[in-house]
Amino acid sequence: MACRFLTPLLLLFAAAAATATFDSVPTTAFDEGYTLLFGDNNVVKSPDGRNVDLVLNRWSGSGFISSDLYHHGFFSASIKLPSDYTAGVVVAFYTSNGDIFEKTHDELDFEFLGNIRGRQWRIQTNVYGNGSTSRGREERYLLPFDPTEEAHRYSILWTAENIIFYIDEIPIREVLRSDAMGGDYPSKPMSLYATIWDGSTWATEGGKYKANYKYAPFVSEFSNLVLRGCRTSPLQEYPSAEGCAESDAELAAAEFSAMAPAKRAAMRRFRERYMTYSFCYDVQRYPITFPDCDVVPSEQEKFSRSGDVKVRLERIGRIRRRSNRRSRAPKRAVDGRQAQV
Repeated sequence: MACRFLTPLLLLFAAAAATATFDSVPTTAFDEGYTLLFGDNNVVKSPDGRNVDLVLNRWSGSGFISSDLYHHGFFSASIKLPSDYTAGVVVAFYTSNGDIFEKTHDELDFEFLGNIRGRQWRIQTNVYGNGSTSRGREERYLLPFDPTEEAHRYSILWTAENIIFYIDEIPIREVLRSDAMGGDYPSKPMSLYATIWDGSTWATEGGKYKANYKYAPFVSEFSNLVLRGCRTSPLQEYPSAEGCAESDAELAAAEFSAMAPAKRAAMRRFRERYMTYSFCYDVQRYPITFPDCDVVPSEQEKFSRSGDVKVRLERIGRIRRRSNRRSRAPKRAVDGRQAQV
């Protein structure tokens, strides 16, 4: 879907892609770092194991998981999302330890939420620590590009001090660890997951639009897979600081860990333009603002008490496109004939 009204920030993403600093991070072939999770027949690997397609059809979704758990790390993949009618389809790229700590699990998510034809995919990021799903720190965004035309890189940095979500080397969200967060900050080793599945009950406008398998199979393409961090044993709930000291130091020294002023400015521009929901502004659900929320007046004024943006960004886009078409249309004379221009 064309997104001409998103051009200003699209240029910013193009500039970030041109620097390609993340491209220097070593990638991991599937058989070197991952294993099948479910839907074995719907996980399609390239001959060299560097590209993986996850397929959702009427019989099953699919997914893969890292072979190891990591205590802090940098996790990244280039992802191309399914096109056409994708309502009810959920693609997820996330870290979690829910299979080990069912009631006190930690989780960091990119969730890609499909839509009906003609409307954009939306992205949701989640931060859960110690089973804090009832205090969900969710945010949702639109994208300044069509994620179905080509692959874009999505990355999660998790350290002892902060969490950063990236899209194409542009940070879109940062969570700083604080004493006030307590156990809500993820602290236990996690695996990396990638999945595609049917979320018809909630994914598109609260379940109003369901997955339509007339448009199946739905295929999400993964490449440039990155696993970088401190590998740990599933038996180590809290690995020793000494055991991960070298890995943590490498993460801290990496370019993707540095939040220079230019990167913070880019993050602020993205959030002001494309964030459609934030738990920080959802006073109906959370009357008392979370202590880790960085409430920005220029952001806050755009959101209702439910945390949703007051004016739908997709609607803004349609208005701007119509306005652009009118401005380009030739003027007409009063008798209805086209005026000379």
